[in-house]
Amino acid sequence: MKQRFGRSLPFFAIMAVVFILVSLLSLSVGQVDIPFEKILAAFCQQAGLPYLAGVPVSPEQQAVLWHIRLPRTLVGLLVGAGLAISGAVMQGIFSNPLADPGIVGVSSGASAGAVIAIGLGLTEISMFYMPLFAFGGALVAVTLTVFLAMRHRRIPVMTLLLSGVVVGMLLGAVTAGILTVLNEQKLQQYLFWTIGGLDYRRWEHVMLGAVPICCGIGVMLLLARHLNVLVLGEVEAKSVGMRVGFFRLFLLTLASMTTATGVCISGNIGFVGLVVPHMMRMLVGPDHRRLLPASVLAGGAFLVLCDTVGRVIFPPTEIRVGIMTAALGTPYFLYLLRKNKELNR
Repeated sequence: MKQRFGRSLPFFAIMAVVFILVSLLSLSVGQVDIPFEKILAAFCQQAGLPYLAGVPVSPEQQAVLWHIRLPRTLVGLLVGAGLAISGAVMQGIFSNPLADPGIVGVSSGASAGAVIAIGLGLTEISMFYMPLFAFGGALVAVTLTVFLAMRHRRIPVMTLLLSGVVVGMLLGAVTAGILTVLNEQKLQQYLFWTIGGLDYRRWEHVMLGAVPICCGIGVMLLLARHLNVLVLGEVEAKSVGMRVGFFRLFLLTLASMTTATGVCISGNIGFVGLVVPHMMRMLVGPDHRRLLPASVLAGGAFLVLCDTVGRVIFPPTEIRVGIMTAALGTPYFLYLLRKNKELNR
């Protein structure tokens, strides 16, 4: 076992380097270019370290770095990591590589909550009403899905999937009904949120998402071994003394709440929770003790890279990150759908 994990260390070292380089690239490029050495100099100066003290950093570069790029990059890393590990957990719970966090109604609930906040005019009072309502909507959706699926304190997987579809359709109808009475300005506001983006993210968004997403990721990493047992099947898991219903519900709740937090601060961003875990599974194998941390690193790097490419591909126009992930994720999803022979039987 130790030998197998030892062989994974070079892979994780490479992933960590990619994670850091993508983050630096996101901080560096844009309408105001900031060279890497000036980014490092700004960090050293902020920390009071003598290194790179002679490298000049202009006030404009300081403002762009600390007030625009750094919070945007941190939000991207948090959301990407949270969506990716939540997708890996969902795929493990349902034993299906095509599962993602939206399967239990998280996205539909968040959309309904966001459009309610817009319709009530609360977004004109404070920027935080939309993410708070989106989080509340996602929480209601997950709770309703689990309530409908639960049978005698058990949650059959197929029933949970069907309940998620029904709840998603219901909340989609609620969202569509509210949209029909909104004016053009509010419709545009909802459209920008539902596409998903990292633009105009501030330190308040980082603070709003950091604690719940980091806590969710940490607990899911600690439960990786339990997820390995759960994937073997309900009978096998019970034979080793696992409380299948409790751990399935607990992991489902963790993944849903981590996803809901990410969605509420960035909008709906699709395919990260679907594509990234599957790619990591092909590289590191199905063992969740390796798959989950790999998904965290790859998910954060993937989302930030998509955002960076969207910023520089057609300057000065920015392509929102939700469009970039969909453009990259849709072909891969179709490939998975065609490759998965069980779904075609």
